[in-house]
Amino acid sequence: MSNPGDADATPIESVRQLAEYLAFGCKPQDQFTIGTEHEKFGFSQSDFSSPPYSPNGIRAILETIQAQGWEPILDHGDPIGLKRGAASVSLEPAGQLELSGGMLGTLHETWAEFEDHYRDVRAAAAPLGLGFAPLGFHPTHSRAEMPWMPKSRYAIMRRYMPTVGSMGLDMMTRTCTVQVNLDYASEADMRRKLRTSLALQPIATALFANSPFTEGRPNGFLSYRAHVWTDTDNQRSGMPQLMFDDNFSFERYVDWVLDVPMYFVMRDGEMIDLAGRSFRQFMNGGLHNTPAGTATMGDFADHLTTVFTDVRLKRFLEMRGADAGSLEMMVAQSALWVGILYDDAALAAAHALARRLDWQTSVDLRPLVARQGLDAPLGSGTVRDIAREMVDIATDGLRNRARLNTSGADETGYLGPLHEIVHGKPSQAEHWLQRFNGEWSGNVTEIFREAAI
Repeated sequence: MSNPGDADATPIESVRQLAEYLAFGCKPQDQFTIGTEHEKFGFSQSDFSSPPYSPNGIRAILETIQAQGWEPILDHGDPIGLKRGAASVSLEPAGQLELSGGMLGTLHETWAEFEDHYRDVRAAAAPLGLGFAPLGFHPTHSRAEMPWMPKSRYAIMRRYMPTVGSMGLDMMTRTCTVQVNLDYASEADMRRKLRTSLALQPIATALFANSPFTEGRPNGFLSYRAHVWTDTDNQRSGMPQLMFDDNFSFERYVDWVLDVPMYFVMRDGEMIDLAGRSFRQFMNGGLHNTPAGTATMGDFADHLTTVFTDVRLKRFLEMRGADAGSLEMMVAQSALWVGILYDDAALAAAHALARRLDWQTSVDLRPLVARQGLDAPLGSGTVRDIAREMVDIATDGLRNRARLNTSGADETGYLGPLHEIVHGKPSQAEHWLQRFNGEWSGNVTEIFREAAI
């Protein structure tokens, strides 16, 4: 989850102004970039407990990484993130460490960025006896066993979440994800990419399922993280039907976002709790009796970060359907969507594939893939059938991009793990279940050693 506080104090005067804010993200295709965000759980090497903020925990890790040329992000004097250029390190509510990567040109750079970040985290964590493991849902701890970070927005969300869903606090404290942020060239390009990626997002959830355990036991799901999102806060989550409409636009999205309940606004470094209030009401002066004052463009930018649809529209598109996993699988997630969305022929083929899934079909798939993964029924076959087509389309797209590394290899190799899975190899979740029932003899804590970065 991002670090809020956009400093743009320009007053909001119209819905059109907000639509133009989103449209400002349009850029020529030759300027498209790849931004990957990924989270991981900290754990004690001795007893697998979650590290506190301090002492000898998350704060110390941030302060050590900071020495590598990062600037601290503070909340009431406490470091709660780092920033360096376009990249940032932030904290999820229970101390899950997130890298929001830079704006990169190739997947080769994405891989190198992962390796550099992992090296920094390992160097900071090892002297403290800590490790980190990217998994979709915490495999051993109850919600009560998870620590809370001193980040003001999380105090607001912690109070509000139980009023709008049964699993919001689980989402905050016990989930980790990986997402890739990709560009669009125009409103029409945004609409086609959003419609395509949103309809296919449940397929990605199945491919990257990596959360089969809860509190030390199999939970009956392959992606329990995806299950959590079915009842977190449905006013701001899931697949809004308007995103499937052929006349979807920046302005229609803004009109919908204005009625998504707020969490907060920032004023003079302080967060003002407005949870449940309407941004439309705020924009129209209806919160004049609060310290919030006049709605600004910075407030709107922060509000956009509190929308949790399966694909999130900002000045780019965020693919949000995947569990965190191994380095190879997380880069494969970026590769899948870059291959599909960044080549014209591949996008046309994927768009045609996605049009076979209407809104209701895609919505119905969300809970099915959380439990059954690629074996979930779809039409006369299973989700695996359409996943295989997706991976083939992405392969063609990456081949057409022809972005070579110093060894002359293109980006198609990053899809290798997905080719194996769609042709029958166990998904990450299925692999862990096999380990649980075999070599681990029912001891889930072994997952921390084997999944550690």
